[in-house]
Amino acid sequence: QVQLAESGGGLVQAGGSLRLSCAASGMINSIVSMAWYRQAPGKQRELVARFESGEKTTYADSVKGRFTISLSRPSAKITAYLQMSSLKAEDTGVYYCNADRITSTFWGQGTQVTVSS
Repeated sequence: QVQLAESGGGLVQAGGSLRLSCAASGMINSIVSMAWYRQAPGKQRELVARFESGEKTTYADSVKGRFTISLSRPSAKITAYLQMSSLKAEDTGVYYCNADRITSTFWGQGTQVTVSS
């Protein structure tokens, strides 16, 4: 199993920045990718950014150039970060950390990001 714990959400004005963190624990050696998703009220959960093996990153078109996903991997730990800049009201939502293994996927509990216009 993999446990994910997010932190860093909050209230920020439009144009501001936030950094989300996701600490992974448990069977982290088998993780093949980590990602951030978000869900706005009344909308489906959507992929924001993904970090895959081989340092490959993928971003939703709506966040390209404003958000950056990165991973820190000191021994026995993995932490995924999402640096968010130039935030817009439409970035508001619950942000979820995701970790994939070959045959299973894991989710964090989510952290609220609210951008005031």
